[in-house]
Amino acid sequence: MDVIILAGGLGTRLRSVVSEVPKCMAPVAGKPFLWYILEQLCAYEVERVILSVGYLKEVIQEWVGQIAGDYPFELRFAVEEEPLGTGGGIRMAASLAEGPEVLVLNGDTFFDVDLNSLQSFRRRNGRPLALALKPMKDFDRYGTVELGQDGIVKAFLEKRYCAEGLINGGVYAIDLASDLFSNLPQTFSFETAVLEPECARGRLCGLVQDGFFIDIGVPEDYSRACSDPWQLRRSGTLMEMLKSAGGYDTLLLDRDGVINRLRPGDYVKSVDEFEWLPGVKDALSYAASMFSRIYIVTNQRGVGKGIMTREALDSIHSWMTDEITAAGGRIDGIYVCTSVSDSDPCRKPNRGLFDLIVRDHAEVSASRTLMIGDSPSDRQFAANCGIAFRMIE
Repeated sequence: MDVIILAGGLGTRLRSVVSEVPKCMAPVAGKPFLWYILEQLCAYEVERVILSVGYLKEVIQEWVGQIAGDYPFELRFAVEEEPLGTGGGIRMAASLAEGPEVLVLNGDTFFDVDLNSLQSFRRRNGRPLALALKPMKDFDRYGTVELGQDGIVKAFLEKRYCAEGLINGGVYAIDLASDLFSNLPQTFSFETAVLEPECARGRLCGLVQDGFFIDIGVPEDYSRACSDPWQLRRSGTLMEMLKSAGGYDTLLLDRDGVINRLRPGDYVKSVDEFEWLPGVKDALSYAASMFSRIYIVTNQRGVGKGIMTREALDSIHSWMTDEITAAGGRIDGIYVCTSVSDSDPCRKPNRGLFDLIVRDHAEVSASRTLMIGDSPSDRQFAANCGIAFRMIE
């Protein structure tokens, strides 16, 4: 997966509150806004992130040089020596991609889109370009998008007050083998030179995604992001993660480090050794009203090593579930891998436990499933399953 982040905007509307750094570097709870976007990408099998930069590019380059080693993907720069417009910037950055398609995000917008689903949707529809659409209510800042029942974009409508409608969320999946950028000048607008004419040709498809969305391009929304940064984060306490988890109906939870405290170098072998993490019971009570389905997915190698029996493990889980239920929460199923082999398909980060859940519950959809875990293995498990992920600190 190659991802382009458009980070070269001038940020004119935001300069009254953020003037010394580019928009994508605007500080939110002590972190640049770009940090939250990069954290979002860690939930997917991204190989390269290409930052399209121009205005105050040195600020971005210096920061990226400091944090590049924190991420599982390569970070590259496409440098605009002079403004190329949104279209010219995308085309130049796409020349640094190595895969057959690319995903495009805006550096001043956070939109919790299932990127795997967006790519798959574009391929199924056979269109060269797919865009993620956000449902909104009571708005006048954005134009609306008219979408046909077949998923084909019918029209882009001008800004006006709308009680309810779909907006272009600024996240795109593009087939690089297509002719979208043919015969266009060096500098051009992606919106007017690509989206509008391709819409008229019936070559755009739109996928509705109802994840959290915020565009910090104006002071009011930047202030909103700063006042509630947990909405942008994929790490925090369990309650904090749940409060920012709109748009999902299935919740997967790791156990050790999420529900109970880890025992370094050991396993929880009895109820007496099970220590609840602070606030977990209240968080699971909150989750019960949010999610249609809640499952635990956990590796328990202690059984495979003979350190404890499966009967002991089941007894712990029976007690744990009763305690959660008594506190107003709910666990609908516990899926366990006790194997000591990393090649076992059910041992996380392999996706076998999720496949078992889908087998048992056909209504479970990857695009509407959220995984909360505490380790890189959990993050990779979510990526392998194509589901959203958030990390417990």
